[in-house]
Amino acid sequence: MTRRTFVAGTLALAGIANAAPGTLEPDGMLKIGGKRTFLLGLYQLPNGPDAWQRARAAGFHVVNTGSKELLDLAHRHGMYGWTGVGSDAAAIRKRVAELKDHPALLYWETEDEPSYQWNKPGPRVTPEKIHAAYKLLKQLDPARPVYLNHAPTNLVETLQAYNPGGDLIATDIYAVIPEGIRPQYALWSDGKQGDYLDPTISQVGRYTDKMREVAGPSRGLLMVLQGFAWENLRDKDIDPKMVLYPTRRQVRFMAWQAIVHGVTGLVWWGLYKTPPEAALWNDIAAVTTEITAHQPDLSLSPKRANVAVTYHDTGHSLDKGLEMAVRGKLFVAVNADKNPVEVTWQGGPVQGKRERFEPFEVKLYR
Repeated sequence: MTRRTFVAGTLALAGIANAAPGTLEPDGMLKIGGKRTFLLGLYQLPNGPDAWQRARAAGFHVVNTGSKELLDLAHRHGMYGWTGVGSDAAAIRKRVAELKDHPALLYWETEDEPSYQWNKPGPRVTPEKIHAAYKLLKQLDPARPVYLNHAPTNLVETLQAYNPGGDLIATDIYAVIPEGIRPQYALWSDGKQGDYLDPTISQVGRYTDKMREVAGPSRGLLMVLQGFAWENLRDKDIDPKMVLYPTRRQVRFMAWQAIVHGVTGLVWWGLYKTPPEAALWNDIAAVTTEITAHQPDLSLSPKRANVAVTYHDTGHSLDKGLEMAVRGKLFVAVNADKNPVEVTWQGGPVQGKRERFEPFEVKLYR
């Protein structure tokens, strides 16, 4: 082998080693290591021992990491990380120079919730500043996607103005809130985070639809779900009677309803405020383990479920009823009503069968 051939080969291998591990498909699905992947992510690891191992065992791919040391840990555990760089040009250049060649860095993030300011008009960071940050990131690291998370409020048109600054668009909706909670950051005067008329956990689907309208068809769409109790976010004077975590049933519904509405991945926030003795982490892990079992189907583009149902009276009005979608060979149906529904299937995998769905129940069919 000549020296020229050896050097060329070495450079080629270096290019492969330093290539971005994740790229975006035309439908917004991430391809990780060359494989289409329905993304599962965490802003924080669970509290308690063996956190990385537990996250990996539950099917998570990516964790928010703010340093090379944490990216090293992610890589050691077969996972990836993402990191925020803000919108200051000098800070972005410094951060990218430090981390862009790390094999565990999956994507960048600029500013969190740039359009949102609590109880006053925004924006906190203008669309133009986000666009400039994105452009600089792409100049310095063209291959890696850029993540942009919004608060659930603001008009669609307001949020669309930020689109040139993101490849993966997200919103955070945390719908499990106890009645009578005291005022705190990010809650409206009615004690809710979301501002649609529906105060139940089925608002997750509505916000997913809103964010798909924001993002358009070719960007990734992630929903950030609840990994905490709102009362635990206080710095002091926590009222134990107001500490309310999502139940496993609620976690499962919100995740699968978002899937029905077309997300390309799910992320959980707030576990740093959830003590290890709480059941919430085990409930989230049970749901993501179930999702991971259907990864080959969920990595495919969603399709409308061309299936009709006949509803039977259960003594309740019908509000949203069943919501359905097909992902690969997986047929998903969720009851988005706070009341039970009974249906007879007209088509689909259980043609002619009469079934009852409890409030916010999920059923999966092949």
